[in-house]
Amino acid sequence: MNQEDWLDRELREAAPYIDDDGFTVRVLQQLPAPRRSRDLLRAVILLGMTFLASVLAYVVSGGGRFVSVSLERLAALPALWVFVLALASGLVMAAAGATAAISRSRASLT
Repeated sequence: MNQEDWLDRELREAAPYIDDDGFTVRVLQQLPAPRRSRDLLRAVILLGMTFLASVLAYVVSGGGRFVSVSLERLAALPALWVFVLALASGLVMAAAGATAAISRSRASLT
């Protein structure tokens, strides 16, 4: 946040306002008002399609039977294998988080 504040302040101080004799104000007044109904329609369509895709995936997958089958297979594994799978998943997630944090800190330094 401090980096963005600093950049914003530097940009405002570096570029003084150039008087345009009210041109900017006139152009902004002639622009059409933003339409909110399109955003609402877009959200309704997106949510509706997501719901339909979820129902279709549930029906095509046999009513979600694959979830119970996967849980039965996981329960049948020896405890050591379950521990190894959990440990490996944790290490992969930790590595992904560390990579994201490092790349974000490098991006904020530049």
